[in-house]
Amino acid sequence: MAKSKTAFVCTDCGADHSKWQGQCIACGAWNTLKEINLGAGKTPSAPQNFKRAGYSGNTGAAAQTLGSINLDEQPRFTTGINEFDRVLGGGLVPGSAVLIGGNPGAGKSTLLLQLMCILSQSMEALYVTGEESLQQVAMRAHRLGLPTDKLKMLAETNITEITAVAEQHKPKLMVIDSIQVMHSADVPSAPGSVSQVRECAAYLIQYAKQTGTVMIFVGHVTKDGNLAGPKVLEHMIDCFLMLDGDDNRYRTLRGHKNRFGAVNELGIFAMTETGLKEVKNPSAIFLARTEEISPGSLVTVLWEGTRPLLVEIQALVDSSQLGNPRRIAVGLDTNRLAMLLAVLHRHGGLFMADQDVYVNVVGGVKVTETSADLALLLAIVSSFKDRVLPRELVVFGEVGLAGEIRPVPSGQERLQEAAKHGFTRAIVPKANAPRQAIPGMQVIAVSKLSEALDAIQ
Repeated sequence: MAKSKTAFVCTDCGADHSKWQGQCIACGAWNTLKEINLGAGKTPSAPQNFKRAGYSGNTGAAAQTLGSINLDEQPRFTTGINEFDRVLGGGLVPGSAVLIGGNPGAGKSTLLLQLMCILSQSMEALYVTGEESLQQVAMRAHRLGLPTDKLKMLAETNITEITAVAEQHKPKLMVIDSIQVMHSADVPSAPGSVSQVRECAAYLIQYAKQTGTVMIFVGHVTKDGNLAGPKVLEHMIDCFLMLDGDDNRYRTLRGHKNRFGAVNELGIFAMTETGLKEVKNPSAIFLARTEEISPGSLVTVLWEGTRPLLVEIQALVDSSQLGNPRRIAVGLDTNRLAMLLAVLHRHGGLFMADQDVYVNVVGGVKVTETSADLALLLAIVSSFKDRVLPRELVVFGEVGLAGEIRPVPSGQERLQEAAKHGFTRAIVPKANAPRQAIPGMQVIAVSKLSEALDAIQ
């Protein structure tokens, strides 16, 4: 690995020094030496076709009309993993940069290794590992039963070395695992620092856009679950995906940024002995309810990206032994839970200031929209009054501070998804009442929280 060379120059007379000295040996001045970076020693030069100028891939200065740009030159291609394609918006776009983050052990490297082994059968693919040895990656691939005969592997962290190897093999798809361990000889700081991550990512993204290579980065996360490194990294890439999973059985891949598709799209994977397997009908997985329904259990319909998703919400209300009752939410926003409890007290007449309230979304799904408000409150009321809600009941709707039930997007599609899974009764906002009756389903449209509470009496 080539190391960056440095020298010391006197700011008064410009004399060069090979090492630090307090006094300049040429002019005799004190404290005038300044360290400068001379670059790397024997690091291979960048590919001849790769120019650092022109970040977006078009190195020419000529302007073009938007209508004259040919979109068929680099068509989008699928990965062979439908859930991954769904989150990407239909597949990978040549020349794009995709960043995948997640907690340690979430399955980022496993998912990408599966993806690379599949696509290497039909195109040139290069997997660059900077954290694991080639033997460790090979052991995982053999354990998962993946085809390993055509995937090119490289254990390297110097980005100039990586682009030089890429120029020889000319892959259509590259994985950098991970961007935090990459380094450039032109940057004097240590790998993983803000300047190294920014410059290495910029260098590799420029190469990807100018050569039409799909570049996939693996990114570390902080203890808070946020992407580690400079925030500018998220602005530089085209797609940012986060792989989560508090449950050992399932993983969720959510799109937080996508220049080529819808954001907040969700892909569901099951963690098995042979790797991550896509879940084609996630609603059926999250609705695996027990034979006997207990108080505080209710099903709602979320809208994730471009499809509805049925999940079960559970609530437990118990007398508090503390001066400050607990409000604990798993998969939901704790601040919103406290707000909804205040609405329930003011407009529903239920006092819970002396009760501990625990709520949970079954299956490890994180609710990011407000359509689960009404279902959450009715589940809390069910547990508080120790009254079982009907098994065939589904509820969705946003609750306002004045106790009004506000409509949510795609209400008709949510009801159709619920009817497809056998639900025969629904409580929905009045504005989401279907214009055409849904066969086999009784829809109760409400406009206030009090009306929803009366409907479950």
